[in-house]
This record gives sequence, C-alpha cells and structure tokens, in this order.
Amino acid sequence: MDNEEIAAEAAQLYRDVPVLAGAYEIVDRIGEGTFSTVYKARDLRGKVTARYGAHFWGAGTSQQRYVALKKIYVTSSPQRIYNELSLLYALSGCPRVAPLCDAARVRDQVVAVMPYYPHEEFRNFYRDLPIKGVKMYMWELLQALSFVHSHGIIHRDVKPTNFLYNPELGKGVLVDFGLAETQTDYNKERAGESPEGENSLRDCRSQEQFCPCIMRDSASAATPQHGAMITIQNGKVVHLNSPQGIDLTKGYPKNETRRVKRANRAGTRGFRAPEVLMKCGSQTTKIDIWSVGVILLSLLGRRFPMFQSLDDTEALLELCAIFGWKTIRKCAVLHGLGFDVSGLHYIREDPYPHGLKDFVYELLDRECEAGTFPEYSVAFETHAYLAQELHDRGSIEPQLPATREPGSTDQETDAYELKKYQEDVWTDHYWCFQLLEQCFEMDPQKRSSAQELLQGAFFNELLESEINTEIESTDDDDDAEVVSSSENEMSDNDVLLIRED
Repeated sequence: MDNEEIAAEAAQLYRDVPVLAGAYEIVDRIGEGTFSTVYKARDLRGKVTARYGAHFWGAGTSQQRYVALKKIYVTSSPQRIYNELSLLYALSGCPRVAPLCDAARVRDQVVAVMPYYPHEEFRNFYRDLPIKGVKMYMWELLQALSFVHSHGIIHRDVKPTNFLYNPELGKGVLVDFGLAETQTDYNKERAGESPEGENSLRDCRSQEQFCPCIMRDSASAATPQHGAMITIQNGKVVHLNSPQGIDLTKGYPKNETRRVKRANRAGTRGFRAPEVLMKCGSQTTKIDIWSVGVILLSLLGRRFPMFQSLDDTEALLELCAIFGWKTIRKCAVLHGLGFDVSGLHYIREDPYPHGLKDFVYELLDRECEAGTFPEYSVAFETHAYLAQELHDRGSIEPQLPATREPGSTDQETDAYELKKYQEDVWTDHYWCFQLLEQCFEMDPQKRSSAQELLQGAFFNELLESEINTEIESTDDDDDAEVVSSSENEMSDNDVLLIRED
C-alpha cells in the first residue's frame, strides 16, 4: 500500500472526524467493501485495548495495540448503520464476535472502532488446512454463531471474508453485521397457537412475508385437516395434501389474488440457503448454517469459490447439479412453489448415491488426475479416505518406512503411530462429512442449529478437552471510555453513538 496514499486518506479522515486524531494513528488500509473502508490503527490511549484485552490476539506483542477503524460510507442507509452498530454493541460479550469498542459521528461521517485481528486470508490456507485444522476452524465459527443465534440474531452474510481466522493460533472471529437482523418468532404466529384457528390462518396468509412452510407442522395446525401444506388458487385456500391439490409447476393461477411474495434476499451469492433463493418469508438462523456448509464444502473439496452463479435461477441449478432436481423440487413444495427443469442434460435428476461424499470425491479425483495438488497436500488424505469408503480402493493401513530393518523396534513403533494417526484421520473425516450433510438439510426446520452441531461427534476431542469456551465479560472496568472523546471535547456537529452512563 502506498504510504503517501494512506497518509492522505488518514488526513482526510482526521479532518472529517477530528476526535479520531488524538486517539488513533492510522497505519494502513486493510479492507474495502461496498459499504465501508477499514483501516488498521494504533490505539494511542490504550483504553480500548485494555478493556477488550480478550479480543487482541498475541498478547504481549506489538499486535496487541492495534485496532480496526471502519469508515462507513454516507451512501449506507442510516437504519442499516444503526442496526449494525447496535448489534455489535449488544454482542460484545463473546471473544469470537468482534465487538464495537468505540464509535463517533460527525454530521454524515460515521466511524466504528473494533479490535484488529491478525488473520490469514481464506484463499491462502483453504487448500492446505488438515482435517484437524478444519475441525478447529468449524469449532470457532460455530461457537460464534451459537452465541449470535442465542440472542435471536441472524447474521445473513456468513462467508470466509466475514470470519477472520488465524490458522497458527486456531482462533477466529465473526465480523460485519451490516446485513444482520433479529429473527421473527414464527411460532407465535402459527394458526394453532390461537383459538381462532382459521381466522389466524387467514391473518398469516395475508402477510406479504407469509410462507406455507411455517404451517406444515401438524402439531401446530389449527385442525388436523390443515396439516402439512397450503397455498391459494383463485383466491381460495387449497390444501396440497388433498386429492384436489394443484400442480405447482404451472405457476400462479390466472386469478391469483395473493400479494406479491416478498422476502429478505440479502447475502452473498453462492452462500444463500434454498429458502432465501425461494423467497421464503419465514427465514431463521438456519440460513447461516447453510452458509457454514458451503464453507466446509470448500475446505473438504479444496475448491473456492464453490458456487459461482450470477442469479437465483443459476444458483438453484447449481444445487440441482449436486442434490438433483427432484430434491430441489421437494424443497420448493415446502415453500408453496413449483420447480421444473427440462432440456438441461447436465443437471442431475437424483442426488449422488453416497451424497456429498461422492461429490467431494469427484472434485478431488479430477485434481489428482490433473496433478494440481503438490505431493505433500493434505487433500490426499481426504481423497484416500473417500476412495476407501466409496470404492474400497487402497487401505487405511499406512505404508511402513522402507529404511528400517525387519524386526526393528523403532519400525514397530513407527507403524503403530502411523496406523493410529491414520485411523484418527479416518474417524475425523467420517464425522466431518456427517456434519456437512447436516448443514445441507433442505428443510430448515430439520437443519441442525449451531449448538446442535457443536455437540456432534466431530468435536468430541474439543468438547472433552479443557478448551475455554467461557464468555468473557468486559463490563468490569467502570472507568473505561467507550467513546473517543468526552461531550465537552466535541463540537455541536459531533454526535456520540455510544456512551457510558
């Protein structure tokens, strides 16, 4: 980065937000996105780094005193800015979620201050992370999401660039809550929760964001005959599990009186869950779990980005290529939609016989044949496991060192250790693929939560170890300052976003 360019940007930011000048020294630009630019800066006063010490990795090093200044563009919606900052402040109790340490606003300039996390770009390590590293990466990510989801918040933009990970430290942190939102409690809106039954059903149906998927639980339906699925034809309720059910592949009926279906579709292409692509109005925290699955698929298949569609239609076709169009059609029915594919011979009708294991093996096998992996690549472990699991090729028995004399004790020790390591790797792969399948459950109600995934067998060794998962409080320092200046130091145009009472 050009030092003169950075110095010019820093000077402009100091002019726009004068209170930053005496508190933070900008040293570099570390990121730039659609809604913001992020700078690396020194915390000159040391109050932020002192109060949020748990968030500064590598304590005792020079990295400890760096913070990240996020300059939010004036083109961002005021509501979006307020939403992001308020969520960051509310979620400041978890070391795996980047907290809002400080914030200032001068007229239309908004700057948020967060810890600086020394991390590695996902592109630099996703092909080289061994299965134990994959386990730690997923552990950190799911721990962060479990905390966020426990507060009823959907992140909506889970992807590698929003999860800063340090492979050497085995630490990660979830960032960028610009698209996050609070989850609606759809259980309270179900018809069966109310004695009015049919009237409540009509009230739900009249909402723009209504989706039939929330009405299919017979335990919460007003009456048994309202069972699994409903839609509307010619202004009348039609039960899809009845003999008179309609053919959803024909699209909207001619005299459809239902409102246009609207739903939040925010997120990054390639990471959107099927219910987002299908404009489901009852989206939950489970959309984040699907995104976790996409990241895990990239780590196992050693391919990133995994999906590269330009629009929702292409995205659904990409899913068909893996899960089969029949699976996607069943998923569409859950949301009261039709789905039909014709004339595309490369699209699968049924999913792979062995699920995602077959798909990952196909990806790795092509690269092995092309010779794109270096000889030391950890991808060969996954490929060998899948070859054994799916095609009974090769063996889990390790190759004995050729340099030892027959009968050597050292040789026997090495063989035992190698075999033990191999069996451990095989076990990790087995449970890792089970975790992958759980993330890609098409029905969001059946898709596992972050907390449920953390309790899975894949993480047994971490659950049994004494890894500290306690949430650290940062409220003990009563004298800590959350804004970079006092009210007396600020002009009439300065507005404090956060302050200590």
